Amino acid sequence: MGPVTSRRGVMGIEAAIIVIAFVVVSTALSLVVLNMGLFTTQKAKTMTGSSIGVASSALEVSGIVVAVGDTTLSNLRVVSIPIRLASGGHSINLKNTTTSIKYMSYTKEYANIYSAALTATTYANDTTAFAAANSLLSDFRKGNPVTAATNAPTNTKAIIYWSIRSNTDTVLDPGEHAHVAIAFQPNDKPAEQDKIRVEVVVRSGAALTVVRYVPPVVASVVDLG
Repeated sequence: MGPVTSRRGVMGIEAAIIVIAFVVVSTALSLVVLNMGLFTTQKAKTMTGSSIGVASSALEVSGIVVAVGDTTLSNLRVVSIPIRLASGGHSINLKNTTTSIKYMSYTKEYANIYSAALTATTYANDTTAFAAANSLLSDFRKGNPVTAATNAPTNTKAIIYWSIRSNTDTVLDPGEHAHVAIAFQPNDKPAEQDKIRVEVVVRSGAALTVVRYVPPVVASVVDLG
């Protein structure tokens, strides 16, 4: 009977070892699955946070889009779009190397008309901003496009200037207000019933798209809504 008892004991030990090994393997697999779950959750949080950051970086129109009208030629010399950060948005660099401005009408389309940002100071209106552009930027050497039709630039170009700001860099910060001002070359000037579509494309975040239709030009200041 002795040998039989010994074999039973060995079999019991082997069974215990198998059970222990199974438990160890199961625990290890559980830890692997848990770690993968935690990694996936963290990755999802990171991606969600990034998506929220991108979405909150959008610009918005902060007031009425206005234009400088030429009642003699019945067209527009300049269009000005007031912009700011969307509510809760992050600061955006509006430098011409990180931002582009697309322009489209019924007959014209340009991938990028952005000349430069004016950052030395704030400007009260388009007249003072383009006066500065006339002295600072080669695109506006012909004169101030606001004050005379003959001062239109050779190519349709846009500037960005600040009316309210807290510093003198090219970054639009919360609380600051800027303007996208477009001066049209003679053959591009929008006339009655034309469509104006402007897209301000920034490096991160959604582009700002503004679409307006030109009403009859009967005054020097035209409200585009």
